[in-house]
Amino acid sequence: MKKLPGFPIVLHGSSSVPQEYVDMINKYGGKLPDAVGIPEEQLRKAAKSAVCKINIDSDSRLAFTAAVRKVFAEKPAEFDPRKYCGPARDLMTELYKHKIKEVLGSDNKLAQLD
Repeated sequence: MKKLPGFPIVLHGSSSVPQEYVDMINKYGGKLPDAVGIPEEQLRKAAKSAVCKINIDSDSRLAFTAAVRKVFAEKPAEFDPRKYCGPARDLMTELYKHKIKEVLGSDNKLAQLD
């Protein structure tokens, strides 16, 4: 960063693709056989360096999709979005709390998530 001091670095496509969400999606009818991402340890290192933004949207979408697929598989007659979006939101919140505290090093730097 000697040549570009203060220049913000953003990592695009930096989701870790948590295997538990991929497994849940596949268990409940999804087809993501080869989904892989960036290891969280590498993201931790990046967060401690000059990187100022790490995009993890795919992880969020995986969590949401996994929860929705689970509800639909276990309760196929469910049609109320509150019944499947609620668990999806909860799993996304759990994911973000983990990423903020354990991966991105941003704990206590943001407003409370609850």
